[in-house]
Amino acid sequence: MTKFRAAFLACAAVASLLAATTAGQARGTEADTNYLTFSGPVALPGVELRAGTYIFERALPNGDPSLVRVLSRDRRQIFLTAFTNTVRRPESMGAGQVVSLGETTKGVPPPITAWYPLDSSTGHQFLYNR
Repeated sequence: MTKFRAAFLACAAVASLLAATTAGQARGTEADTNYLTFSGPVALPGVELRAGTYIFERALPNGDPSLVRVLSRDRRQIFLTAFTNTVRRPESMGAGQVVSLGETTKGVPPPITAWYPLDSSTGHQFLYNR
C-alpha cells in the first residue's frame, strides 16, 4: 500500500508541475500582454467592444507572432482571436500610445487599426474585410 501511495503522490506532483508550467506559458510575458481601457466603444474585425478594460495579447507567446487575442479583463470571454500583419511603430507615435484608430462616420465606433505592445518597436495591424 505504501508503494502505491508513493507512486500516486509522485504522479500528482508531476501533473501539478506540468499544469503550472502550461498555465504560465499560456499567459505569456508582460511584453506580450497589455490591459487597455477605452472610454467609449471601439471596433475590431467582426466585433464591437464597449467602453471598458480589455486584455490584448499574443495568443501564442512562443508560437506565431501574428496571432493576437483580445479578452475581457477577467479572461472569461474571448472577443477576438485573429491573425495580424506585423507593422513598425510610427516614429511620431508616443511610447505610451498602444493603439491606432481608423476613421469612421458619426455614431460608428472607430476601428482599432493596430496594437503596439508597450516598449515594442513593432505592432499588430488588424485585418478588416473591405
